[in-house]
Amino acid sequence: MIDTHIHADSRSSEDFKDMYLAGIDTAITCSFYPYKVNEEILLNHLNRILEFDTNRASKYGIDLKVALGIHPTNTVKNPEVIFNELYSWIDNKQIVAIGEIGLEDLTDIEIETFKKQLIIADETESKVIIHTPRKNKLEVLKVILDIVPQYLDEKQAVIDHINPNVIGEVIDKEYMLGLTVQPQKLDVAGAIAILDEFGFDRFFLDSDMSNNPSDHLSVPKTIRELTRLGYKQSDIEKVSQNNAKEFYKI
Repeated sequence: MIDTHIHADSRSSEDFKDMYLAGIDTAITCSFYPYKVNEEILLNHLNRILEFDTNRASKYGIDLKVALGIHPTNTVKNPEVIFNELYSWIDNKQIVAIGEIGLEDLTDIEIETFKKQLIIADETESKVIIHTPRKNKLEVLKVILDIVPQYLDEKQAVIDHINPNVIGEVIDKEYMLGLTVQPQKLDVAGAIAILDEFGFDRFFLDSDMSNNPSDHLSVPKTIRELTRLGYKQSDIEKVSQNNAKEFYKI
């Protein structure tokens, strides 16, 4: 089982143990620092994920894959040092995606940082994990959907934190879509309702466990409920692991 979007640096080692015992073998951890940053702080944060949290999770049985990038709330004035490191991490196959990136408040610096990371993804044939915000989700998503095709093939991107209010904007496009089962986002029933209506081929499940209210076991809970309700095992396997394995080549 794969949780396709977490923030490992903000959680305890005991959470990794719980996840493993609940059936999660692999998780993808993304970058996000919940405080104000400068270039040095942000680079330290990214290296901590890559070097420390992967090792910490492995001690409890979790194969922690890494996505790194500049989250829209972590934009910095001089991001070139981060961009240079991104090229290095990609060249050395240390990350499975650039992420999470995206937009939050639609500021000029957010938009320029987002575009540059899409350019890097295009140049390096990398996957990207795109954040959509809690507030003004539809408005921000429309801007994202306008920008991405100008710089990157839609098939290289997953748009995360999709909910029933915005799914109509993306379901006919070629993105992979993340369903975040987390308090204040989607509950288990809400995620299953989307899968039931739109099918299992384009979706990932994730907990987005972080410093915000989260359920680090929301993915196995969703999978178990799908099993209890009698959904086909082949469909369950798509959202429990196979879609992510194919997309991220893991």
